Amino acid sequence: MAAIDLSAAPFNLDEAGMEWVHETRDALSPRDKLAQLFTLLSREAPGEALEALRSFKPGGITRIYSGELTAEIEMMGQIDAVGPVPMLVSADLEGSRMSLPFGTEVPNPLGLAAVDDVEATTAISTIMAEEAAAVGLNWSFTPVIDINKAWQSAIVGTRSYGSEVERIERHALAQIAAFQANGVAATVKHWPGVGFDDRDQHLVTTVNPLSLDQWEQNFGRLYRAAIEAGVMSVMSAHIAWPAFVRELAPGAEGEAFRPATLSTVLNQTLLRERLGFNGLIVSDATPMAGFGDWGPREETIPQCIIAGCDVILFSDDPVADLMYLVKAVADGRLSQERVDEAVTRVLGLKAALGLHKPDRRRPELNAARALLERRESRQSARAVSARVPTLVKDVAGLLPLSPDRHKRILVFSSGAVQPFAPHPLPLSLPNMLWREGFEITEYAPGMSVEVKDYDLMLYLFAEETLLTRQRIFLNWKELTGTVFGAMKRYWHDLPVLMVSLGYPYYLHDAPRVPTYVNAYGSNEDMQAAVAEALLGRTPFAGTSPVDPFCGSEQARY
Repeated sequence: MAAIDLSAAPFNLDEAGMEWVHETRDALSPRDKLAQLFTLLSREAPGEALEALRSFKPGGITRIYSGELTAEIEMMGQIDAVGPVPMLVSADLEGSRMSLPFGTEVPNPLGLAAVDDVEATTAISTIMAEEAAAVGLNWSFTPVIDINKAWQSAIVGTRSYGSEVERIERHALAQIAAFQANGVAATVKHWPGVGFDDRDQHLVTTVNPLSLDQWEQNFGRLYRAAIEAGVMSVMSAHIAWPAFVRELAPGAEGEAFRPATLSTVLNQTLLRERLGFNGLIVSDATPMAGFGDWGPREETIPQCIIAGCDVILFSDDPVADLMYLVKAVADGRLSQERVDEAVTRVLGLKAALGLHKPDRRRPELNAARALLERRESRQSARAVSARVPTLVKDVAGLLPLSPDRHKRILVFSSGAVQPFAPHPLPLSLPNMLWREGFEITEYAPGMSVEVKDYDLMLYLFAEETLLTRQRIFLNWKELTGTVFGAMKRYWHDLPVLMVSLGYPYYLHDAPRVPTYVNAYGSNEDMQAAVAEALLGRTPFAGTSPVDPFCGSEQARY
């Protein structure tokens, strides 16, 4: 087995911790060793979820929490007993709509980047980590250190800290430090770097098109900084980097486009050897098409481990995937040495988090409830949210809004679009304005619009990053319900305001809209922050972390 220095960063284990890792690994059966390499998606009701875990005994789960705090805490109290080793419990702690259902509402990464205050990012990340730990989470698949360059990417979108490497670096390092100081292992993703290809790896193997020098100035800088800061894990994604593969094998053709999840060159040669990463490598979700593109699972699942991933993330059929690993060990494709190496890192992460200690603190209902209800956390998060709204342009001098001047408002809205919701969720911002004395009419497809009946037209969108969406854009026909409505523009007939509570690039589709605001997230506190700024009670303090004009001078006027 390749030597792993568990006393070095990011594990930093003492003698007792290292002894636990080695003794625990050697005591596991061959089957249970392989099961430690799986992190499974857990979204069933707690009782049903525990039964499934007892059957498989994975190394970890990604828990999609219900809103039932009592049941979730009870589940976390039993979870370590379902297998031979304490459980890693993970989530994507990305803020806004990707927050815990019973946690404090916080801005997403793009919102924090708009505030651009490392102390604010540290405060928000600390709240997130403390609340996560209180309900049993010990591992987050964040921060996202993708670079928001291909602005049409629906999958990078609001998950990124923007398009400037320096800004991404300072906020990502702040989140890593805050998470790991509070018992939650951080993960940087998506290796070897996303953001210059506007496609979604849920749907296709995407490509990092950068040269070696360009990569070093961008993703190389970010990953090296995270590793130097002691980040505990890296998520290897379904992303190819042809330039590096061809440096080693100039004649590489199709193999140059192999995703990192299945690439020894990207995981072992680059990440382990050249960048010196000693922590745990977790694959991105293996049901994605960017992974499935590369072959049948009986081949790709073993190759994921062979290529250097220590953990297989998600499985539609865990038993079948486990058997693929068993078969690969039996026929020699997957060595026992490589299995033991991966298990060592899984156990090393668990020991680094103190999961092996009998006296470690476990989730407790009253303590969790008290922490989740802290007034200071809500006040701190709302204060940061108030600094997020960004006034991109107001060429008409429309703002601030006033019932005296803009009393009758017609609202065109897509609602809050979410990946797993069958229909868009209603937004609260129109009601907030109604309570301020405005008369609100919400447009319905087919409705006749007479401009003389209104003093203001409000376009309101709320589409944060969306998996499998491929593109986010202003769909005029869907918004208005007709071909003719799609072609109608009102900003020469009455004042028009466009607000995005998510995707920041709608000026590409509406470059001539006179007043445009970005707020990056659509949670309730963010909508309230936008309302306060629109009414002139608080300033638009955000600075855009991306180019909202999409490289076009046309949209500035």
